[in-house]
Amino acid sequence: MSWLRRSFITGFFITVPLFISVAALVWGFTEVDGLTMPIYDRLIGRRIPGLGIATAAVFLLIVGAVANNVIGKRVLQRGDSLLLRVPVFRTIYAPVKQLVAAFSPDNEAGFKRMVIVEDTRRGWVLGFLTKEFTIDRGRGPEALVAVYVPTNHLYLGDIVIAERARASFPDLSVEEGIRVFLTGGMALPPELRAAAEPPGAQVFRV
Repeated sequence: MSWLRRSFITGFFITVPLFISVAALVWGFTEVDGLTMPIYDRLIGRRIPGLGIATAAVFLLIVGAVANNVIGKRVLQRGDSLLLRVPVFRTIYAPVKQLVAAFSPDNEAGFKRMVIVEDTRRGWVLGFLTKEFTIDRGRGPEALVAVYVPTNHLYLGDIVIAERARASFPDLSVEEGIRVFLTGGMALPPELRAAAEPPGAQVFRV
């Protein structure tokens, strides 16, 4: 009986992630493919599965090529500034654009490092470094860091301000950090070593 129970549980935890991943891919394929299906139904007269995906891929390539061009970049920047002036639309567009851009490897102002800081309410917290700045309270400039700590998947979270000297930078990439949050911390390695910064490395065992 214990063998059956153990085999069932093992099979469950192997099959469920695979099923969810496949279902998500099928759902995304169907949704994207369905956007252009009515257009091609009129032009071609029949449905060709995958044509919408191919169209979306070509569209993204064209937009990327235009954005990398000097003239195209100016046109897109102009269009972006116009969109940000639309009263209702900008309240949704601006934060979504900033959040997506934060994870872009080409964005110098995006999430580039993972950081561990001590929060007075929650103890040690892991988050994304968003800004390093200084504050002068009459005793000279003090180095601080702003850390984005997701609380609901990745799109909602808190901003923690901490002293730069009290922040540690673990050897986790941004992609690995995203995986940690999406798995509720289960993707954390058993040992984290802080990045090589003076006076020395610091080890976090989890």
